[in-house]
Amino acid sequence: ALKLRAGDKHCLVARSKCYLKLGDTENSLKDAEASLQNDKTFSKGLYQKAETLYTMGDFEFALVFYHRGYRLRPELQKFRLGIEKSQEAIVNCIGSPSSVKLENKEDLCFISRQAESKKANQKLQIKLTKDQKRTRKQQPVRNPKTERQLLGELYADKAYLEKLLKDEDLMESSTKQGIKVADLVLSGISYLDTRSEFWQQQKPIYARVRERKLRQQRWIRDKKRKPAEVGRYVVKSMEDIDMLLTGDCPEESCKKAQRVLKTIQGWSDDEVPNKNELIGNLHSCIGNAQLEMGQMEAALQSHKMDLEFARQNDLPDAVSRALDNIGRVYARIGKFQQAIDTWEEKIPMAKSSLEKTWLCHEIGRCYLELNKAEAAQNYGEKSLQSADEEGDVEWQLHATVLVAEAQVKLKDYRSAIMNFEKALEKAKLIHNEAAQKVIITALDDVSKSFIEELNKRREETTAYSLK
Repeated sequence: ALKLRAGDKHCLVARSKCYLKLGDTENSLKDAEASLQNDKTFSKGLYQKAETLYTMGDFEFALVFYHRGYRLRPELQKFRLGIEKSQEAIVNCIGSPSSVKLENKEDLCFISRQAESKKANQKLQIKLTKDQKRTRKQQPVRNPKTERQLLGELYADKAYLEKLLKDEDLMESSTKQGIKVADLVLSGISYLDTRSEFWQQQKPIYARVRERKLRQQRWIRDKKRKPAEVGRYVVKSMEDIDMLLTGDCPEESCKKAQRVLKTIQGWSDDEVPNKNELIGNLHSCIGNAQLEMGQMEAALQSHKMDLEFARQNDLPDAVSRALDNIGRVYARIGKFQQAIDTWEEKIPMAKSSLEKTWLCHEIGRCYLELNKAEAAQNYGEKSLQSADEEGDVEWQLHATVLVAEAQVKLKDYRSAIMNFEKALEKAKLIHNEAAQKVIITALDDVSKSFIEELNKRREETTAYSLK
């Protein structure tokens, strides 16, 4: 129950709405009128009183209060709709205004609006009772489409009862209580006709069609998002996905990307001009998250979908990105030749020396894993050349180490030692202590191998001389 403060007109309107929902129109009307006691221009009170009167069937008086509210607040659509539905309900009850003649008598006065409405209701009920006694042939035939709309699910019941009327033998029979079946069927049809007329008054077809159109317009308007809103949503979502991935939350990042992907796919191309590019990007994000989670096959499929979208829509940057990621997955699962083929396709698309440095280094590493030392050395030198062009000391370090390792495989120990020493200088320059330790260990191993090789050659030379 609502506890009201003295003179709280908003609470009175709220309670009136509650009473109306419960079907207590009398108390609903009392509260609506009480809310207008101190302020006759209170729009919410006027609307609530109009709604209550309309529900009670006092369409004329409801129309008066809808008009009052509309004059005060013409911008409110609900008053305009109230006027329309009241006018149509009045026409449905008594016919068009042209058929009604009004007489202006000087001794007429309003005794009670409620008393007048009760009399009108009594007349209407008497009329309906008389109509029930008429035969079906005397009743006007309503448009089946209109009747179907008014009756809804009950339309099938009415059609069934009308079908029974055609069975003359059944209509002549009686029930155990002595009631004629024909009377029962006619009574049911009469009831449905009464309900149909009532619903047409309460919710005319015109008003329902109009409201449905308004709902559809609102739905279309709500569905069509503004470009600025779409842009903010996309930017924020992509930032969240990236932050979750870099923050060691690949599973959450993947779920977020999948939700955003589903949302974007449901939007039209007009709402998202770069829709295909964005879908590909999201597949890429999902693939990166899956790679971090160790779901290699799933990651490969996601990046291949990114590549497919990029090629279908002629997006060279996206093609380059997808090839990059596909190569990473292949390298991670040990399919080094597939990784090499993928990355070699990407090399012409590299936009900077730094990107080319990374690509050549990774391809060289894959060749080294395949024991193809010559190709590994070749790509290591290409990587070093690009790193020198870029002036990136760290990548110069990585490329030099790769070249040295390839030379060790080729047993070119002298060149390997020279390159490891260069790499050590680079590591010291960028204060990479971990790299320094690894390089020093490698230098020791290469030096031992080099000494063993020298000793072996000396022994071979001595043996040849003795011979």
